[in-house]
Amino acid sequence: MIADSTTAAAAGDGVASPCINVCKMEDGVCAGCFRTLDEITRWANVGDDGKHLILAAVAQRRIRLDPDADLVCNCPD
Repeated sequence: MIADSTTAAAAGDGVASPCINVCKMEDGVCAGCFRTLDEITRWANVGDDGKHLILAAVAQRRIRLDPDADLVCNCPD
């Protein structure tokens, strides 16, 4: 079993989850990953295209809800 989403993406198993293990819903949005409950639920069942759409929505939501957040990508090369 793959240990985390970063490892999963590096192993070629698709798009890494934006989950950072700060799972607290605030006004219908997770305070950690900025996904809605529906997006979190659908994540495991959508393909890479669907995940990219969710990530695009997350990026827009993050800008709107937390404009001062550090948006530097800490993605593995």
